[in-house]
Amino acid sequence: MLIDTHSHLYLEDFRSDISEVIKRAEAEGVKKFYLPAIDSREIDNMLLLETQFPGKCIAMMGLHPCSVKENYKDELAIVKDWLAKRRFAAVGEIGLDFYWDKTFTVQQYEAFRMQIELSLQYELPIVIHTRNAMQETIDVVSEYVPRGVRGIFHCFGGSYDNARQIIDMGFYLGIGGVLTYKKSGLAEVLAKIDLEYMVLETDSPYLTPVPFRGKRNEGSYLKYVVEKLAEIKNTTVNEVAAITSNNAQKIFGL
Repeated sequence: MLIDTHSHLYLEDFRSDISEVIKRAEAEGVKKFYLPAIDSREIDNMLLLETQFPGKCIAMMGLHPCSVKENYKDELAIVKDWLAKRRFAAVGEIGLDFYWDKTFTVQQYEAFRMQIELSLQYELPIVIHTRNAMQETIDVVSEYVPRGVRGIFHCFGGSYDNARQIIDMGFYLGIGGVLTYKKSGLAEVLAKIDLEYMVLETDSPYLTPVPFRGKRNEGSYLKYVVEKLAEIKNTTVNEVAAITSNNAQKIFGL
């Protein structure tokens, strides 16, 4: 069994063939898909997909750092309301992104901290997005570790030092298609990290692994990440699947 801990299957990219996409993934052993939220524009679509595929597609709730704009307080109020209404798998995806735009840097920090507080209030893990802000993100999270914050650094692509800091905080590394990119350097980092600290993800429709890089990503391609990870760790695909799925079950409280 494989678990895709991070997939945006509710986006427009999948509207025409979502059933086939999920069938293909299931044929490759992927049994669950965790759906990170982005912002209020996609919440209805995300929750509809959860209803269509109960027990398979499982929603999170949160405000993506790239969606922190002028209306961020309104967006955070929506997140807060939803978390009060029902149970979600996690608060996510949340974090810091200084790649595209630094206009709302202060607001990104505020949104990140508020959502970490919500995760603690509702005893939920957090799923973290960080881009061009790895150390800044680690520094914020570290403040909350004594209070029991836990979760995943989604799409990990950092250094060995970054990985050690994340692991030492009790967090997992989300590993996806980037692992298959020759120039990413991620294989060298993960060679020194135990599988006990990793979970698998696609980030569909993004970050498609080799040999389909450049095309739409989907759950059935998770096998290429598993195969690469097994090669790096000198183990079997079955062991990679078993350990990473067990880790996902731990973090999401299954």
